[in-house]
Amino acid sequence: MALSKETVVDKIEVLESNAIQVRSVIRVLEDGEVLSSSYRRHALQPGDDLSGEDPKVAAIANAVWAE
Repeated sequence: MALSKETVVDKIEVLESNAIQVRSVIRVLEDGEVLSSSYRRHALQPGDDLSGEDPKVAAIANAVWAE
């Protein structure tokens, strides 16, 4: 029985104001089967630091904010 935890960005939304909303799902797995999951959301504004963000989020932010 091996327990593991994974966090995956599953939704990225760009708002009219160019703010970006990011939703992550946190899953606890036992031998590959999901035991539980929860969600976390956060928002980014143009000019925010992207150094700790998922590469997909950073790529979208850089493309949107470069306009």
